Amino acid sequence: YSFCCDDCSYCTERNFEKQKIKKGAKYYYRMKKFILFFLLISFSSQAQIIRKYSNEFLNIGAGARGLAMGGAVLSSQNDVYSPMWNPAGLLGVERDWQGAAMHAEYFESIAKYDYLAYAKPLDNAGGVFGISIVRLGVDNILNTTQLIDGEGNIDYDKITKFSQADYAAIASYAFHPNGNQKLDVGVNAKIVYRNVGKFATGYGFGFDIGAIYHADNGWNFGGMLRDATTTVNFWTVNQKELSTIVNGEEFNPVPTDKMEITLPKLNIGASKNFEFSQNLELLPEVGINVDFAKTAALVSTDFASITPYAGAELKYNKLLFVRIGVNRFQTITDIEDLSRKVSFQPSAGIGIQYRGLTLDYAITNSGIGGSNFFSNFFSLKLDMGDFRN
Repeated sequence: YSFCCDDCSYCTERNFEKQKIKKGAKYYYRMKKFILFFLLISFSSQAQIIRKYSNEFLNIGAGARGLAMGGAVLSSQNDVYSPMWNPAGLLGVERDWQGAAMHAEYFESIAKYDYLAYAKPLDNAGGVFGISIVRLGVDNILNTTQLIDGEGNIDYDKITKFSQADYAAIASYAFHPNGNQKLDVGVNAKIVYRNVGKFATGYGFGFDIGAIYHADNGWNFGGMLRDATTTVNFWTVNQKELSTIVNGEEFNPVPTDKMEITLPKLNIGASKNFEFSQNLELLPEVGINVDFAKTAALVSTDFASITPYAGAELKYNKLLFVRIGVNRFQTITDIEDLSRKVSFQPSAGIGIQYRGLTLDYAITNSGIGGSNFFSNFFSLKLDMGDFRN
């Protein structure tokens, strides 16, 4: 074979077989590297601290419409607020651009929650791009770490104040896969920054993926997997500021774990718009939220916990909106008699739309059957496509 000088069929077949073997070997080693990488990532994730409620501020949602409906907008939110509920809904931004802003006094002004967003269709790619900024903060928290000196003496003049705030920047993109107009798909890429005064700072990154299917019978089915690849947070703790030693005993020791993992969460919803007349419409939605951890949800196992939600929006002439919702069903224990009871979060709100400007208001309760703190949300949306036309 090595002395053959003609391009005979024998040599051609042998060369072809050699190429197949080489390609097969390359594929094998690539797969081997991929599997090894996946196993290392999985092992690393298990070796870190997994938090049930890590980055929970990103699960609140944004926009008074969705909050008034108890978060029941997974398959029906189709504007610039969509990234916080389901990024696939950004495809509802069909022309020009949309901007949004929200401010909330959470838990009777204990916390401040703010949201800014922008979304614009990409003419060349056929998709929609959006960017959002989120902040949840509590200000003027008393710092008593230096209240007692090393000898046990109390000095109230050493009490100071600090703020705790969580920030997130989210870049979103939504598109129709293979041009299928019945299916919307969206992705969030998010960067998280968390600050606890001078005590600690944390950085994180992660991804969400969502989809909405539009059936021929008018039903819309939505799903979103939050933190699809798990969200990783890296913490830096200031030991000098946090730790305090009194009479030789250390208080507020610095945590040893500097990394935390946020597990994925799955949200599923279905909705349909009913037209009663030319001016009157009703849009209900129901769904479930699934946490892959054991929580206080109504249905809770070691593998997953499931919580239902529901909401509805009554629309008059596409001008006035009345909304109600219920969410966050969970079992709680009464402190006095240790009895078990069900708590849930009701919500309601109104909205008004004129041309491209929409103003919404929502009020929610932190949980009937538990505490009775109310939160107020105001949000504003500008749709330049409607405004200019």
